[in-house]
Amino acid sequence: MKTLKEAQMATRLPKNYTPSDKEPFMNAKQREYFRRKLLDWKEDIVKGTRETVIGLQNESVQHPDDVDRANSEAEKQLELRTRDRHRKLINKIDQALRRIEDKTYGYCEESGEPISLKRLDARPIATLGLEAQERHEKRERVYRDD
Repeated sequence: MKTLKEAQMATRLPKNYTPSDKEPFMNAKQREYFRRKLLDWKEDIVKGTRETVIGLQNESVQHPDDVDRANSEAEKQLELRTRDRHRKLINKIDQALRRIEDKTYGYCEESGEPISLKRLDARPIATLGLEAQERHEKRERVYRDD
């Protein structure tokens, strides 16, 4: 029996392949499409993070002006917050890749129903269908207002 890695390597995607509702949901081609999309996204984030770290390490400019120093510190803080968001995003990407491996990817965690391909293409780390996500956001707003 083939391992999942071997099956993925055997799954060839036609050039410019885009998942379609006309094919079986989360078939091997769709799983491979989203796996590649997630890996490319992760690679871009890691590359950007490396560049940010190098930039922060290389920036040892002494600012004689308090305003310049404050601006520089604010920029560093923004970069660090962005890096933290990217770290959390990479964790979500890794979770999505694990769901692809165990073939639960693309299904709503609440209802078990398929998440639309359009939604997954726009937000490949989605774990909830559109209706479940809307309910979740409404609950969040209700509790946040308290």
